[in-house]
Amino acid sequence: MVMMNTESVANDPTVNIGIKKFHNGHFADVEDVLAIEEPLEIRLGYGPVGNRNISNISVTMRTPGSDEELAIGFLFTEGIISSLNDISRVEHLFIACRENKQNTILVDLNENAVPRLPEIERSFYTTSSCGVCGKGSIEAIRTVGIPKPAEVELFGIDSVTLFALPERLREAQKVFSKTGGLHACAFFDREGKLLLLREDVGRHNALDKLIGAGLEQRAFLMENTILLLSGRASFELIQKAVMAGIKIVVAVGAPSSLAVELSKEFNVTLIGFMREDRFNVYASPERIIFE
Repeated sequence: MVMMNTESVANDPTVNIGIKKFHNGHFADVEDVLAIEEPLEIRLGYGPVGNRNISNISVTMRTPGSDEELAIGFLFTEGIISSLNDISRVEHLFIACRENKQNTILVDLNENAVPRLPEIERSFYTTSSCGVCGKGSIEAIRTVGIPKPAEVELFGIDSVTLFALPERLREAQKVFSKTGGLHACAFFDREGKLLLLREDVGRHNALDKLIGAGLEQRAFLMENTILLLSGRASFELIQKAVMAGIKIVVAVGAPSSLAVELSKEFNVTLIGFMREDRFNVYASPERIIFE
């Protein structure tokens, strides 16, 4: 059972600032709401009792909130841990020189859990827009331990259900409705019911939060869900989906060529340019019922 730090206070993901707004030829002093972007340092504790190691794994620019889910999802989708059972405790660390902000998180593994730490060189810092820009080589992007391609399954997802997903996502994006500056991703069931949603300034962070939450809650199997992305489908997002066993990925925006290539390799149904009346299928259309 994973123990969370219950003393930590939830961070507000937004901040109000005073601005000058120009409209109809005039300036006005108004207040605007912005999405917060701050660094999160992820540390990993592992090894036998009495000889524990603490490694700095990554620093990512993220929107505060759901940090435990982000850390767990990141470690899982990077292949550093194999399951939630590897983890004994997740807690925020308070660093005095950082104005007491909760921008460092420690994931403690069980004594018998052996993390698969990257052997390639990787930058210690990743931006909110790029989840793989620290990777040392193209070959290293293919995460160690990535699952084998699954057989194509006929999920019975019809086009009418798919058309309704983007609007349901927008209606549930509470922080985006205030700021207009966040990416979102969500799990839906086969009937189009929203199961889980997470937001962040970084699209890869939003997905790590979502997958981390999926691992923690265990209320449903991620492989039986539809993953909806509020923006484009990039390679690293498809890689994370594959690591979580997700078989259907729907993006409001465009996919990249590498995203399509990886989807085909691992039999992931990839849909892009999702609109109210049309979409493009780039890989494994067999899972969709076209009316």
